[in-house]
Amino acid sequence: MDDFLRQYGPVALVTGASSGIGRSFATELAGRGFDVVLVARRLDRLKELADTLRDEHGVEVTVVPSDLAEPTAAGEILDAVAGLDIGLLVSNAGFGVKGAFEEGEAETLSSMLMVNCEAPTRLAHGLAPRLKQRGRGGVIFTSSVEGLMGCPYSAGYSATKAYVVALGEALWAEFGPSGVDVLTLCPGATDTEAPRNQGIDPATLHDLMSPDDVARSALDNLRNGPTHVPSARYRGLFDTLLAMPRREALTAMASQIGH
Repeated sequence: MDDFLRQYGPVALVTGASSGIGRSFATELAGRGFDVVLVARRLDRLKELADTLRDEHGVEVTVVPSDLAEPTAAGEILDAVAGLDIGLLVSNAGFGVKGAFEEGEAETLSSMLMVNCEAPTRLAHGLAPRLKQRGRGGVIFTSSVEGLMGCPYSAGYSATKAYVVALGEALWAEFGPSGVDVLTLCPGATDTEAPRNQGIDPATLHDLMSPDDVARSALDNLRNGPTHVPSARYRGLFDTLLAMPRREALTAMASQIGH
């Protein structure tokens, strides 16, 4: 057993596992010898992925279909994994919408808060005692570079991801002395379903990363918390924005996006 599997195994729980970065996390972890718990809404995709991971890597796979927008979802997931030795939580599920804040549906904002904020909080809270008792393990939260500062025309999503950054930073400091590593992943543009679902043509995005590269980078940097921006371009861009007077940075972003 290699050091990574010894530290964070034997079982990893991955939310949002049916596509995109979550699917890449699950595939990469299975390739590293982890048994995996796959959580997402789309049961057909989860079953297909589970069969692939079992066949290709010989690992145990548990499928937990769940809609994280439902208030009971996190508790049901925790109940489903109560008998498993979870060493790594990858709280990856999330979604966002673009456009003027007031034009979005109120129900969509509520669902976004549940999926992006409530679910990771409840899952981390439920698994924290077990991870600390083990004296080893890890938590990965998938945020976004948009969580590093308020992003105009992405207000709700940006705010939820800022919450995730703050949560991850706090838990990095709290959990560290117990031997549990926490990393908040802040990807830039990534070639997943998300841009298309937001009405964005991925071909128009700069320095588009593959979800496989994003997931692998996060796992390779899990010990290097509290936050990780895998894209050098977006890391440089947000370093520049964050160094500017905040009013100036926000006005420039709003002007560029709004036209």
